[in-house]
Amino acid sequence: MSRPLLTARIAALRQQRIDQQRLRVRRTVLRRDGMRCEVQAADGGATRWLLDFCGNDYLGLARHYTVSGALQDEAARSGAGGVASHLVCGHHAAHVALEQAVADWLQAPAALLLGSGYLANLAVIQALLGEGDVCVQDRLNHASLIDGARLAGCALRRYPHADPEGALRQLRAAPEGAALLASDGVFSMDGDIAPLRALALIARAQRATLYIDEAHAIGVLGEEGRGSVAAAGLDHGAVPLRLVTLGKALGGYGALVVGEADLVRHLAETARPYIYTTALPPALAAASLAAVRRARRDGWRRTRLAELVARFRAGARQLGLPLLDSDTPIQPLHCGDDARALALAQALEAQGIWVGAIRPPTVPEGRARLRITLSAAHTEAQLRTLLDALARAHDLLAGATARPGTDI
Repeated sequence: MSRPLLTARIAALRQQRIDQQRLRVRRTVLRRDGMRCEVQAADGGATRWLLDFCGNDYLGLARHYTVSGALQDEAARSGAGGVASHLVCGHHAAHVALEQAVADWLQAPAALLLGSGYLANLAVIQALLGEGDVCVQDRLNHASLIDGARLAGCALRRYPHADPEGALRQLRAAPEGAALLASDGVFSMDGDIAPLRALALIARAQRATLYIDEAHAIGVLGEEGRGSVAAAGLDHGAVPLRLVTLGKALGGYGALVVGEADLVRHLAETARPYIYTTALPPALAAASLAAVRRARRDGWRRTRLAELVARFRAGARQLGLPLLDSDTPIQPLHCGDDARALALAQALEAQGIWVGAIRPPTVPEGRARLRITLSAAHTEAQLRTLLDALARAHDLLAGATARPGTDI
C-alpha cells in the first residue's frame, strides 16, 4: 500500500469541513473603540465596524488606561521580551509581583505564572500524573485539560456533564494510582457552573486532588471576583490547585496555577511547559498586575455585568429565544444545526453585530449555538441593539442556509 500524501489528506479534510458547514476562517480586527471593532473580511477585502458580543473581556479591562499604562511603563524599563526561560535568567521582579498579588487575592499559599491557560493545563497534568494514574474529567471540559491528560500518559476517564455521581463512579473504577479530578469552574461554551461542593466532597472521599480551571470565572464570580471556587465557599484546602487565566476578565495574556505551595513548587521544578519556554514579557505581567488590582477594587464592574446579563436574559425570554441555562457572561443561544448557527450569525453581522457561531467538535454533535458574551463595558444602548437584531433574525432559527463561515 502506498504512503498517503499529507497534502491530499488535508485537502480532503478541508472539503469535508466545507460540506459540513464547519470551515474556520480568521477575521482581522484593524482597531477597537470600546466594544466596537473595525473588522476586515476574511478575503482581505471590505472592512466594517461591528459591535463585539463574542470576546471574553468580561470586565472591560483590556483597554483600561491603568492596564495599558502599566504595560507601556514596564516595556520602557524592561523591553518587549521575556529574554529567557524562568529557570535560566527570565524570571523578573514583575513576574514575582504578579504571582504574589494573585496568591494574596485568592487567599492561597502560592502561584506560578505560565505563558497561557492552555500551557498551564498541560503543565499541571503532565507534572502530576503518569502511567498508572487516572485523570477524571467532566465531558465538557476545555480541550487543554483533555490534551493534558492524553500527553501525561495517564488513564483519562470522562463523566457526564456536571454529574458528581458520574465522577464518583469513574474514580471508584480506578482505585489504583494517583487521581486528579479536573473540571472547568464555568464552562466556556455553556456558561454554567460546575457543582464544585459536590466534587470537593467526592475528591476528598476518594483521595483525589481537585483541580479547577477558573478561566471564565475569575474576576466575575465570588467575593472580589475570586472565582467559582470562592463563590462555592471553598478554599485551597478543598481545591489544592486552580487555574487563573489573564486573557479574559483581566484583559491581558498568560495564566497562573494557584494553590498549595508544595504542588506549585513541584510544577516550577518539573513542568515541561514551564521549564522549556521563554518567560512571559515582564510588561505583560505588569499590565496583569494592574488589572488584578482594578478587578479587586472595582466591584461595580461585576455588579454592572450581572445586571446586563439579567436584562439580556429577560429580553431574550420575551423574544422566545432558546437560551441555555446560564447566569454568567456566557449566554449560548441553541441552534442545533450547524448551518442555522452560521446563518443566524451572518444575519446578525449584516446588522452590525459580531457573535460567534460555535459548532462541533468544539461542542457536541447537534449542539451548535451562538455564543453571546457580555461585558461590563457594553452600554444599555448596545444591549438593546443586540436584542433588536436578534428579534429581526429570529425566524432564521426555524431553518436557513449559510455561506461557508467563520468562528469555532
